[in-house]
Amino acid sequence: MASSSTPSVRDHASGRLKRAASTLAEDTQSLVSEIKKAFTMVKNIAVDLEREKESTKVKELETLAVQLSESCDNCIRHASAIHTVGNEYQPTSELTDFKKLLDEQFMKLKAMPSQNDRLIRQFQEAVWNVHHKGQPMPGEEEEDIVMTSTQSNLLNVKCPLSGKMITDLAEPVRSMDCKHIYEKEAVIAYLPRNGNKKQCCIAGCPKFLQAHRLVCDPFLLTEIDELRSMNQQTEQAQNVEDFTGLDDED
Repeated sequence: MASSSTPSVRDHASGRLKRAASTLAEDTQSLVSEIKKAFTMVKNIAVDLEREKESTKVKELETLAVQLSESCDNCIRHASAIHTVGNEYQPTSELTDFKKLLDEQFMKLKAMPSQNDRLIRQFQEAVWNVHHKGQPMPGEEEEDIVMTSTQSNLLNVKCPLSGKMITDLAEPVRSMDCKHIYEKEAVIAYLPRNGNKKQCCIAGCPKFLQAHRLVCDPFLLTEIDELRSMNQQTEQAQNVEDFTGLDDED
């Protein structure tokens, strides 16, 4: 009797941990959003001060912007670490050192490319463009501007099953194994109901998909928001170019 109840108890504990981790990760999203709002406000104030040629105050705000971007990065990493540990943890008869598990996962995430550089780049570009719009920043060539402004950590921009842009997905999920992004409803329908795995739909990807390893991790929503923002900026720039082209024709 005891042996048959043990798996049930473990499953219950694992389920509770997953739900708690998911809740904590979701709560962090609102904090990240507030930090980004503060960052945007600091950036806008710096632009105004740059117009007034208050360079010392602009430098002070840049220091604050760096601190905010680092805080944002760390919040996302901690949330992602909690989310990953919650999803991957399997209870055993031994006591678990959750702090160690979280610290290890956090350090793995810290070794990954940071979003911090992109935020600081946005700040510096906004300030630079006040008096030097259209000119490369010091130490950069025109190609560097294109590369920096269009880079993204996302491996695919469309769900290979639904064909929708990931910026339009109501419930995006990402494979914990290959990091490709899918629309949740489409990928769940694609996977076998018996829980077996199926190969990723991205051409050339050797990894397999499993329902329990498809998650909406904290990084994903932030990265999609950033891609959406980059797309809007690109569209605005193209509209300006088109408008200028019409003027030239006249």
